[in-house]
Amino acid sequence: MASSFNNNSFICVIILLITSFGHVHGCYESIISFGDSLADTGNLIRLSKSNKIVASSVLPYGETFFHHPTGRFSDGRLVIDFIAEGMGFPLVPPYVGVMKNMSRSKNSLRGVNFAVAGATAVDISYLEKRGIKNPATNVSLGTQLEWFKQMLPILCDSPTSCKEFLENSLFLMGEIGGNDYNHPFSQGKSGEDVQSFVPAVISAIGLAINELIELGAQTLIVPGNLPIGCSASYLTIFKNSNKEDYDDSTGCINWLNDFAEYHNQLLQQEIHKLREIHPHANIIYADYYNAAMQIYKSPKKFGFTSTIVACCGGGGPYNYDSKRPCGSPSSNYCDTPSSYVSWDGVHLTEAAYKLIAKGLLQGPYTIPQMNNGLCNKGISDQ
Repeated sequence: MASSFNNNSFICVIILLITSFGHVHGCYESIISFGDSLADTGNLIRLSKSNKIVASSVLPYGETFFHHPTGRFSDGRLVIDFIAEGMGFPLVPPYVGVMKNMSRSKNSLRGVNFAVAGATAVDISYLEKRGIKNPATNVSLGTQLEWFKQMLPILCDSPTSCKEFLENSLFLMGEIGGNDYNHPFSQGKSGEDVQSFVPAVISAIGLAINELIELGAQTLIVPGNLPIGCSASYLTIFKNSNKEDYDDSTGCINWLNDFAEYHNQLLQQEIHKLREIHPHANIIYADYYNAAMQIYKSPKKFGFTSTIVACCGGGGPYNYDSKRPCGSPSSNYCDTPSSYVSWDGVHLTEAAYKLIAKGLLQGPYTIPQMNNGLCNKGISDQ
């Protein structure tokens, strides 16, 4: 469970920054999160209409850790949960839940999560002009940023206190951008078409980071894209008999992983530009891709017996069927989620997210590297 928090003291994590201005120590009062279903801790189920069932609102979602659905698209905790726990914070509550329960004292809030499952980095109008629909939500990164700005006067009540709040908050920028590609790929767009979207996606992420820094944010963690070629959903959609398309050692689709690496390359270039514009901001790239690839390449080393077959799904070679998703009456569910990397064919298991989070908090998958210092309690085995 999450550690208790002392309101009279700051919970700290030391960040080793390999930059021109040397070592910077960061102490944080709160976590502010943006993103999509990889980070959503319950916003989508609270935003959805009562007659629309969200997959994450039914079992077996949430079964492993919470023992009931929480709106998280996994069997348990997500990367953001492990980062919060590793820093001694309570789990970060969803924005919609916080706004609906404003009886909670603002002084007791140690973080807010604006991430929404299905959200895109670009505005929905960008995709609609290209004939692409978002079946989950019309929320974009820009929408989430507007929510944050509207909520800021609740989190702090004066220019001085807001400056201190922003400087002493850790901002998690996703993961965001995956759905900008998931939606068009699943709706029949070619790899060449979708690749043309990448600059706009990176620009949207960069603009949001820039705006947060101009508001006063000092430390931001920016995750890259996961290796989508290892996802059971993509493996099902693009299944073919051409052996050259597949990696012999992992079973993943090479060109889709190359696509993810292209996104990550442009994202790191954007981060480099932002560091030059804002030399006193700490912009940390979180290498989700390689943190996950270590598992796909050496699953037994980490206790996994299945990597590209989903634990929960509707059957088929990868146990994924978009017409029979995890949680539907006709879906099936594995006995040991902790031995699987893929949870529902799109999202990962708690066990996989835990390893990714360890790679961020304890190295080596952040640039500059986050050092496991005095205030970083680390991730427990529970």
